[in-house]
Amino acid sequence: MNLAVELAPQRKYGLTLANPVMTASGTFSNGLEYRRIWDTDRLGAIVSKGTTLRPRRGNPQPRTVETAAGMLNSIGFQNIGVEALIREVAPVWATWRVPVIVNILGDTVEEYAALAARLDGVPGVAALELNISCPNLDRGGMEFGVDPDTAAAVTAACLRATQLPVIVKLTPNVTDIVSIARAVESAGADALCVANTLLGMAIDLRTRRPVPGRGVGGLSGPAVKPIIMRQVYQVAGAVRIPVIASGGVMTGEDAVEYLMAGATAVQVGTATFTNPRAPLDVLEGLERWLAREGIDDVREIIGAARTGPVPGHRLRTAASM
Repeated sequence: MNLAVELAPQRKYGLTLANPVMTASGTFSNGLEYRRIWDTDRLGAIVSKGTTLRPRRGNPQPRTVETAAGMLNSIGFQNIGVEALIREVAPVWATWRVPVIVNILGDTVEEYAALAARLDGVPGVAALELNISCPNLDRGGMEFGVDPDTAAAVTAACLRATQLPVIVKLTPNVTDIVSIARAVESAGADALCVANTLLGMAIDLRTRRPVPGRGVGGLSGPAVKPIIMRQVYQVAGAVRIPVIASGGVMTGEDAVEYLMAGATAVQVGTATFTNPRAPLDVLEGLERWLAREGIDDVREIIGAARTGPVPGHRLRTAASM
């Protein structure tokens, strides 16, 4: 069975994954702890936690809140900073078979470019994932990912600063994700990740205050899957570069759905909080499904749901019956 997929096919030295199952940024730390539990080399790729130019302490507690079908988080990008990452973590990654993609974020376009340049050529770093769901201090705090021009500017700046493949992680908190996706593709992105968390809130009945600690957080888990599924379907039909699906993947069947919607790979995130082995379980579930269906190459199902009419193109109503 061939499970290999390509995330940067237009590059001379692309990014080939042994299989389409990846971890999601922020849910797997930097992969060091999980490696003590199971063989993470079996995955297609590992995505690091968000990395900034300087270390960050993160947001006040509480940072996570459980919801009925997922969780809210407001971590605040706590991390050790890029220099410590290069010095302490990347040398370990360089000994692994699985490629590691570093998720980066900055407050300005220049910070993104500086991070991309600093990580260029570092052994153990296979690609970059740009987290554009963070405030743009040059535009009054507006998120980079909600405007096509700013999203494209970040993408182009990073591509000028590095030879590494560049994946752009889009925000779902927009009215038209396709326009953002197309702008980023035009700027030269190698692949897209759809998508980051949805903004949400809960109320603590004891304190009578909003939670997490900053009042709002990012909703992830099974609750977001139908929304992200639609966005993956839309984006995959609008761009020519690979799309990585990220949102509520808990089982191998979830991965199959996203692949059929047009994704080339999937990320497993929140599931690891309830099951540290979740990414491997998803991979094994995908393998079982393919074997049961007699499919020898995973690429056969990518976009399979796109061969018929567009879902919802013509709704039947009582008046039309």
